[in-house]
Parts: sequence; C-alpha cells; structure tokens
Amino acid sequence: MPSRRHAASAEASAAELMQVMGVLLRRVRGEAGHEGPSWSQAAAMGRLQRNGPMTTAELARAEMVKPQSMGTLLAELEQDGLVQRQPHPTDGRQILFSLTESGVEARRQRHAAKLAWLAEAIGRFGPDEQRTLDDAIALVRRLGES
Repeated sequence: MPSRRHAASAEASAAELMQVMGVLLRRVRGEAGHEGPSWSQAAAMGRLQRNGPMTTAELARAEMVKPQSMGTLLAELEQDGLVQRQPHPTDGRQILFSLTESGVEARRQRHAAKLAWLAEAIGRFGPDEQRTLDDAIALVRRLGES
C-alpha cells in the first residue's frame, strides 16, 4: 500500500499533469489557426470522419451536446460546404450527415498545421530532452491504457 506521502505526491502529479496537458492541447489547437472550423465543429467533423455518416441525434449523443446545438453546428458546416446530407438507407424520416471532400481536406490541413507546430517546437529541444520526452510519452501512453 502506498504511503500517505507517496499518495499525496501522486495526487499532486496528477493535478499538474492534467493542467499541463490542457495548456499543451490549447496551444496546439491555437497553432492550427483561427480560420476554418471551430473546435466544436472540428470535433464533430473528426467523429464523422472516424465513424462515417451519422444522424444529428447520434452525433449529439457521441459529442455529449444537445441535439438542437448539434443541428445548428451541422447547419453551419453544411453552409460552409464541409458536410453534406444524405437520406438514411433504412429510415426515410432520418437524415445522415457525412464529410464532403472539402471537409476531409479542411481536417487534413488543420491536423498538418498542428503537427508541424508541435514537431518544430520539439525540434528546439536538445537530444537529452528529446529522449526524456520520448520516455514521458511512453508513460503517458501507459496511463491512457490503464
């Protein structure tokens, strides 16, 4: 059983890791530029790309938002030509949304911008720091898989 001191240290590390990861994620998102889809729109587009066509209700449940909010978000994406409607193959009352080619390209560009910034920032580290980062990545992966 871990000592109280060890548990307090683990708790402090957990809090700091969450805070630092949040800062890094916000920075990476910010480096993708402010043009193009908002964070919420990008999240919905990502889910459509991973899962394929979905109804508004399915997408709202998956993203944990109200169907009305998702409907508004999808209408904006449709107006921008990033998603398209198609009839549901078995339920004529429902509409499926999927990414357009422009939507796929917008996601690719956003991802490339994030990756380029992060790779350039890591490239400023020295060899020892890069090895330490590689070790830390392995630990964070284990945390995520535990």
